[in-house]
Amino acid sequence: MTRVLQTVLLLSCSAAAMAGTPSIPTELTPPARARLVLKTHATGAQVYTCKAADDGKFQWVLQAPDAQLHDRKGAVIGQHFAGPTWKHKDGSQVIAKAAAHVDSPDAASVPWLLLAATGHTGEGVFSKVSSIQRINTKGGKPSATVQCDRSKEGTQIRSPYAADYYFYAGG
Repeated sequence: MTRVLQTVLLLSCSAAAMAGTPSIPTELTPPARARLVLKTHATGAQVYTCKAADDGKFQWVLQAPDAQLHDRKGAVIGQHFAGPTWKHKDGSQVIAKAAAHVDSPDAASVPWLLLAATGHTGEGVFSKVSSIQRINTKGGKPSATVQCDRSKEGTQIRSPYAADYYFYAGG
C-alpha cells in the first residue's frame, strides 16, 4: 500500500473514530468486568488467496491481516498479523479467535468483531488482554474487480483496510 493511501486511511478514520466511544452493537460487548486497556487504529491490508472451495468453486480466502497499530497521535506502536496476532512495541503479544461478529455499517468493509484471547507471549500491554473489539472498519474485503478462478489459483491480493482495535483485560 502506498504511503499516501496509508496516510489518507489513517487521517480519515482515526480522528473521528478514536475521539469518542462509538456505538458498539451489544453482540460485541466484552465480558462485564473487562476494562479497556488500549485503543489503537490499524492501517494496512487484509491478504487473500484464491482457492477452490469444497464445491469446486473458486473464492478469495482470508490468509492474514498485515497492518500497523497506531496510537492517538498516529505513531506506530505495534503490528497485527496472522494468528490473528497483535504485537506491541514492548514485545508483548496476544493471539485471539473470533467470538462474535456484526456486519459493518459500510457494506464495502470487513465485519466488526469481538475476539477472545487464546494465548499470550511476553510481558507488557498485551500480556493480560482477554478480549479485543474490531470496529469502525473501512475496506478490507477482496476486490470485486479481481476475479478468482482456476487461472488465478494460489494468487494473493492485498485489500487495503483500516479499523479501530480496543483491547480489554479481565472479565
